[in-house]
Amino acid sequence: MPTPLKLASSDDAVLQAAVQRSRKLLHKRALMAAVASAVPVPGLDWAVDAALLSRLIPQINKEFGLAPEQIDQLDPTKREQVEKAVAMVGSVLVGKFISRDLVIKAATKIGTRMATKQLAKYIPLAGQLVAASVGYAAIRYFGEEHMKDCIRVAQQAQLRLA
Repeated sequence: MPTPLKLASSDDAVLQAAVQRSRKLLHKRALMAAVASAVPVPGLDWAVDAALLSRLIPQINKEFGLAPEQIDQLDPTKREQVEKAVAMVGSVLVGKFISRDLVIKAATKIGTRMATKQLAKYIPLAGQLVAASVGYAAIRYFGEEHMKDCIRVAQQAQLRLA
């Protein structure tokens, strides 16, 4: 499975720069999720994950020119191309206004990791380390998959990033 950098063609420096900026954002948010996952308070990590993702996903969309306000500014033909590309990719988060409910619905992809994190955090010390690692990995995976969707949409719609 290709990484976002490999998916972004090497001759498209602008797309690769968007991937790099998005990864930097993703790393910071995943670290915050890891810290929240280590705290043995029931439900805290789920709330933090939802809040982090509801802010992260729109930022990633914006990096790829796929925020709703950016799509609205495109000419009608290009906007239609983007909408078709979003439908072909099958993403529910690209080009949409992001709510916590939408993030939680989309996060079902990583549900088993989240359940493992919940169980592990109650084992003293080692469990908290496992929960933090799983929390980081889950957010990182979710963000990387979203970046791949954004890249596919931008490439299929032949979207020129600023």
